[in-house]
Amino acid sequence: AAAAAAAAAAMVRVSLLDYGAGNVRSLKNALDRLGVEVEEVLRPEQIAAAQLLIFPGVGSFGNCMAVMQAKGFIEPLRAYVRADRPFLGICLGMQTLFEGSEESPGVEGLGLLPGVVGKFAFEEPLAVPQIGWNGISPQQESPMFTGLESGDAVYFVHSYRVAPTAALTPWTLCLSRYGETYVSGVSRGRVSAVQFHPEKSGAVGLRMLKGFLETALGMPPPPQSPSATGVFSSDYCKRIVACLDVRANDAGDLVVTKGDQYDVREKQGEVRNLGKPVELARRYYEEGADEITFLNITGFRECPLHDLPMLQVLSEASRHIFVPLAVGGGIRDMVDHRGVRSSALEVADAYFRAGADKVSIGTDAVEAARMFIANDGKGHGTTSIEQIAFVYGRQAVVVSIDPRRVWVTNEAEADGHVLADQSARKPRGPNGETLCWYECTVQGGRAGSGLDVVQVSKAVESLGAGELLVNCIDCDGQQDGFELPLLNMIKAAVSIPVIASSGAGNVRHFTEVFAETPVEAALAASIFHRKQVSIAEVKERMRACGLAARRAIREDGAKLSVWLRLPPPRWLFAAAAVAAAAAVALRIGLTAARKKN
Repeated sequence: AAAAAAAAAAMVRVSLLDYGAGNVRSLKNALDRLGVEVEEVLRPEQIAAAQLLIFPGVGSFGNCMAVMQAKGFIEPLRAYVRADRPFLGICLGMQTLFEGSEESPGVEGLGLLPGVVGKFAFEEPLAVPQIGWNGISPQQESPMFTGLESGDAVYFVHSYRVAPTAALTPWTLCLSRYGETYVSGVSRGRVSAVQFHPEKSGAVGLRMLKGFLETALGMPPPPQSPSATGVFSSDYCKRIVACLDVRANDAGDLVVTKGDQYDVREKQGEVRNLGKPVELARRYYEEGADEITFLNITGFRECPLHDLPMLQVLSEASRHIFVPLAVGGGIRDMVDHRGVRSSALEVADAYFRAGADKVSIGTDAVEAARMFIANDGKGHGTTSIEQIAFVYGRQAVVVSIDPRRVWVTNEAEADGHVLADQSARKPRGPNGETLCWYECTVQGGRAGSGLDVVQVSKAVESLGAGELLVNCIDCDGQQDGFELPLLNMIKAAVSIPVIASSGAGNVRHFTEVFAETPVEAALAASIFHRKQVSIAEVKERMRACGLAARRAIREDGAKLSVWLRLPPPRWLFAAAAVAAAAAVALRIGLTAARKKN
């Protein structure tokens, strides 16, 4: 039975067009989970020979088209899609099908669909890029939407969108809403493309991938009722992020730990051990975490790039986890013990190839902000933020800010820094002060920078950061709630998404931060590690307060062999027995014939 199933699965080979940017490992792992054989497309002639082609694009439109042109992929890809052969574009892989994009004026797209991809056009104070989970409204019946229910959401990360038009209506597969209604999927014949990432959309996304493969290969759909056409499955969801601080303990093993104001050692001096990284990450995925962040708090600066321990953690985690993975710590230029130098871009590339969707930059980002300010608000093009954002897109770059309160008695003492008034809250300075500014720290909170959070936030946004992770050192490990004045200060200064971190101690703190600040996500660590609060409890509280929260469902575990309608195992065993008996009879017959002759 196992051999027959493997042979059936091997009948389908998916060709993955990897033009060299972004996390393709997650898509490979998702297809592997579905029992599909994957072939990487490295040469133009492989496109024409593909049985089924998937194009996952990330980064900037112009860079993507330039690389595709240099590799000779453009004309073979046009011919493949025009011939109505099985094709799925993902994210930028959908946008390149159009005539062009406002992101890269003057750069031609594949020109297979009418229109130009444009910027979001809304007056609401929403962050761009859109990063997170959102619903879809099917406009066509499709096996991709089989089983789609209210509360189901898929993962988006993009700064540009396709506006609905009359010319595009015959192609429109689904719509989504984010300040405006836009086209989030197209389909006609055996060609489909979606703006979201099914491979990062948990069990819902895996089910969609199965539905696409069924359609593309002409298989009958499973016996389930289709989703309601024209109904949005969910609104835009606030994200709950599970964070794992990973470091080597004194024995050299990687463990998940958690600090109290960044101190990760117990009173006995040992590193606080809260579990193994991959095991905990899998648990949070199954519990419904919308995103998982690994923060590497051990430098490993002398380790060769290909041997970095966090690469192994990411590689293993991405085999089992199908929501976005971020990694921070050590994303900077490095020199290993052999004297081999690796740039921050090369380090980031290694993490993306291992399964990361985003990288988080800390101390280097503060220094980049300092250079930006000193250069009269202009970038140099040499910082890690600029280089990574250019190749992989700003949505792949998170800047982690670690501020601490600096108390002052009056505005003059603040020396021009933006102030927060804490008079309505509990925190007080050592002499009863109620005014403070927030200094960005470096070196894991061990040193000050002299720059405040508004200066750094504005600078890194201009340099290309797509998201901010805000960790207030004063709140770290205290479980008294998030630092709301800090978060409101930053959201007033930038237009990119912000993740609130440090201070969560109960479910009320999550609904509080979403009600009293416009942050897009909230992160917690120790309360999840110690099971003080579950992710399900947080989301139940959010829904009770009228906040959209992604519905978590478990994977059904179906493999491709299931969709190919293989006979039940007992039939396969029976067939094998009949075949074996026939083979024996044939050998006996041949032996008898030889003796007779």
